[in-house]
Amino acid sequence: QTLLDPTELINPKCHVCGSVPILKKTKHLYINLPKIVPVLNKWIDEASVKGFWAKNALQVTKSWIRDGLKERCITRDLKWGIPVPKKGYEDKVFYVWFDAPIGYISITSCLEENWQKKWWKNPEEVKLFQFIGKDNIPFHTVIFPATLLATGEKWTMLYHMSSTEYLNYEGGKFSKSQGIGVFGTDAQDTGIPADVWRFYLLYNRPEHSDVLFTWSSFQEKINGELIGNLSNLINRTLVFVKRSFNGSLADGKIDTELYGKIRNYESEIKELMEKVEERDALLKILELSDYGNKIFQNSEPWKNPKENVNMLKTLVYLIRDIGVMIFPYMPDTAKKILGFLNLDKVSWDMVGDTTYELEIKDVSILFEKLTDEKINALRNRFSPKTENSKKDNVEVKKMDNEKIDECLEKKFAEKVLLKVAKIKEVSKHPEGDFLYILTLDAGEEENRIIVSSIVPYYKAEELLNRNIVLVSNLKPANFRGVKSRGMLLAAQDKDAEEHTTCEVLFADDLKVGTVLEPEGYKMPEEQMFYVKPDNFFSMPLYMENGILKINGKRILSDTGDEIHSVKYKNGSVG
Repeated sequence: QTLLDPTELINPKCHVCGSVPILKKTKHLYINLPKIVPVLNKWIDEASVKGFWAKNALQVTKSWIRDGLKERCITRDLKWGIPVPKKGYEDKVFYVWFDAPIGYISITSCLEENWQKKWWKNPEEVKLFQFIGKDNIPFHTVIFPATLLATGEKWTMLYHMSSTEYLNYEGGKFSKSQGIGVFGTDAQDTGIPADVWRFYLLYNRPEHSDVLFTWSSFQEKINGELIGNLSNLINRTLVFVKRSFNGSLADGKIDTELYGKIRNYESEIKELMEKVEERDALLKILELSDYGNKIFQNSEPWKNPKENVNMLKTLVYLIRDIGVMIFPYMPDTAKKILGFLNLDKVSWDMVGDTTYELEIKDVSILFEKLTDEKINALRNRFSPKTENSKKDNVEVKKMDNEKIDECLEKKFAEKVLLKVAKIKEVSKHPEGDFLYILTLDAGEEENRIIVSSIVPYYKAEELLNRNIVLVSNLKPANFRGVKSRGMLLAAQDKDAEEHTTCEVLFADDLKVGTVLEPEGYKMPEEQMFYVKPDNFFSMPLYMENGILKINGKRILSDTGDEIHSVKYKNGSVG
């Protein structure tokens, strides 16, 4: 997120009426977060161990605490919102992320008379699970818990925090205003069943890192995993049993050794679901389905069906179990699968239950394959059509990832300005323990300031007078009161956990002001625009054999010099 300071806007005007805004004094209510820090810290230490918190939830929360909590404004001068019930503040409304979590409580109190015992004041029996995007983490792990703890009352507190990273769209961010991406009604209008969309989005749920939606990946995963794996096991097994045994395997017995291995898979799946590791649980279901396919194929039951009756019966129970386990992911499909077995209910208690016979009724195809023609048509249909996208001059029309990477590479070369700059001064940020304020000579009329979170990795003297690679036209951003005009490039070891390794890409042999470009491209002479951070981070910059590259092309100076990594021969760059 980028915090914009309205006072720094040049010649600001209202887009509607054209009037010029003026500064006014106002008063607001603040929540005194520093006062609750000891209690909050104790709760965070206990809650994050007792329950299951996503990695990014822990990182963001600890970062907020580590950097020091400050009093936070909880009111706004807006017409729309929840009015503040305090004398002298009648013209104010509550800040949405102070008020919205409290709304979780108030809405249940409207629905259920016994809301306190059933939900919000019964911590011994009720566990609170929350599902959010990473940008809203601190409001649910710091602000909301702090307000509950400060009351001194016994509330049901956060137990599980399932906070995801971002899902991006073919090289950029989803944007409804710019017509970039596929949204709810769009997905419905494609004619592709809702369960297919649910499958792919959960298969690619960004639980641990940002994920890119591409039409080629969508086609590959649906045709390969959903149809070629899961649907294949169900259809081939049930159709074979229907034809060879008239749908009944009453004469067979469960293969206990085979079903024992299946049950081991199912135990892992259950554990992952309990932790709300939804993507990993789905991948494990697909792994189990693949195991069932291999058992069927290796047994070759078509050669002698009667000799394989026990194996087939066991696989039918496996299919029943899969039908139950995929219900949270694909409810319509799950009911259809169980309907093949003449079952009309879905309950987890059914998984592993072999006390009753299963009978196969009519079996039909679960999904239609996605053809190249359909995918290309959808890609073209949902390609950006706004003025902003025309300026980007990027059209993603091909179906394979290689073409998408080429588009990103072209977009990088046309928009991102990398320059060599020298670090003239280094100082610690007064409001950030992990932040340096760097003064740079970038070969321009004036020095520029950037803020960089590399304190844990470098001493000030290791940076002073070194040449670095600067993302020169990155949109300026405020970091705790200091305006940063650019970003230095650093590499991370590809095998290390995020934010645990860092190597600044030094360019001491190159002249200050040198422009760096992907080989084969030429940067336009004038750069009259900024690149948003999210757009920059969508560019696949990486180190390969110690050389900075994008899509296989080296990043070079005008004299052909490369940018090298000393520590990490292979890794990501940002």
